[in-house]
Amino acid sequence: MSSTRLAPSELIINPDGSIYHLHLKPEDIARTIITVGDPERVKMVSQYFDEIHVKKSKREFHTHTGRIGNTPISVISTGIGTDNIDIVFNELDALVNIDFDQREIKAEHTALNFIRIGTSGALQADIPVDSFVVSDFGVGFDGLMHFYQFQPNEKEAKIEQALKGLNLRIPAYVAQGSTALKEKLAADFIAGITTTCTGFYAPQGRALRLNPRYRNLLDDIKNSSTTMGRFTNFEMETAGIYGMSRLLGHQAISLNAILANRVKGTFSAQPKVVVKKLIEQTLERV
Repeated sequence: MSSTRLAPSELIINPDGSIYHLHLKPEDIARTIITVGDPERVKMVSQYFDEIHVKKSKREFHTHTGRIGNTPISVISTGIGTDNIDIVFNELDALVNIDFDQREIKAEHTALNFIRIGTSGALQADIPVDSFVVSDFGVGFDGLMHFYQFQPNEKEAKIEQALKGLNLRIPAYVAQGSTALKEKLAADFIAGITTTCTGFYAPQGRALRLNPRYRNLLDDIKNSSTTMGRFTNFEMETAGIYGMSRLLGHQAISLNAILANRVKGTFSAQPKVVVKKLIEQTLERV
């Protein structure tokens, strides 16, 4: 173990022995974890479990852990945005890689598999509403990875270079998803580069009563050229999930139900049905 004890102000443990925000104990989670944004979506996933032996919630963080067949599995809601991803992924990692009694990092690392089941808006006209997209890469305009010692690999650096021509004054980072999880869960999905934004309206080029500063954001991103693939969709968590997973030594993949096509201005007539289908298909493959 590490000889450095983590101070009570840094690793906050509740009186019942659970981690601060999630209110979970180490024995409460499986090694395969599905993340969803909406707390109501947790029970949409866990209804397919053969057994549920943990149900805990605090704020927007709801967790169910059980099994499908002989496979232990957890589902947890993260809420919206990479600020919550920072909390959820640090605390889930702590549950398996920090000794709470000694307040020390364990000598032996435990790797987790994260599967995001989320919703998203397509950036390309030929990506239909109600289809599924898997994120090969996440491009973060949210800034989370700039607070960590994150270095891009060769493929990520190529995408970063392509983005510099946009002159957005927003420093982007790029993080790659797990190729192994992609092949297992989403080999037949539409694949591409997902853009993670800090908000739903102006940060994604939407205008209601306020005009975005970057009026051509949607067109500029969708028309950007990179040898690593094309930009397929906007959402608010993927880049943070990929970046945190990389730094912490875990595997992650983001699966997106396309509810809107931003180019055509269309929205799904059956969003709950589409999300349900993505959940069912994912759990069959897990």
